[in-house]
Amino acid sequence: MTANQPASFIHDPGLEVLITEAQIHTRIGEMGEQITKDYQGKNLHLIAVLKGACVFLSDLIRHIDLPLTIDFIGISSYGASTKSSGEVKITKDLDKSPTGKDVLVVEDIIDTGLTLNYLMNIFQSREVNSINIAALLDKPERHEIEVDAQYLGFTIPNLFVVGYGLDFAERYRNLPFIGVPKDPDAFVQSKG
Repeated sequence: MTANQPASFIHDPGLEVLITEAQIHTRIGEMGEQITKDYQGKNLHLIAVLKGACVFLSDLIRHIDLPLTIDFIGISSYGASTKSSGEVKITKDLDKSPTGKDVLVVEDIIDTGLTLNYLMNIFQSREVNSINIAALLDKPERHEIEVDAQYLGFTIPNLFVVGYGLDFAERYRNLPFIGVPKDPDAFVQSKG
């Protein structure tokens, strides 16, 4: 890098790679193959939780060899914090009813479990055929409510992570890997 070139955002020295781009793509391929087997002959409807799951969804659907439909729901429980507030609210509801469909909720990360528990209750009340969860990441140490993700990418320790759709104050979603701030307090102060 020369003096005239800006520092690389993707190669931020304040971040360590926890899960590489290659590991993510390999695991998503495996998840897509399993979903393809499990949903043969079903009315598969994927509902991605905005905004974090949009990157995961876009890669996952390209590995599912079945007819499917998608929709999005917006949920907020973080705001500009690095920890879930525990308060869940819908910021964008579905465009079409999931009634009569085999719903697969696509989520970026299972943290406390509160968001997914809330969503599962909502979707069950909308008379879906079946409902399951596909999550890229799971942090078991943070669970307040246990939820069963039938399709899980990676189990991680209780770390604040960014990248591959996960953000800090709406940034870092575009990183191709899952990263961890080397010094979380300094990261929050300098990036927030």
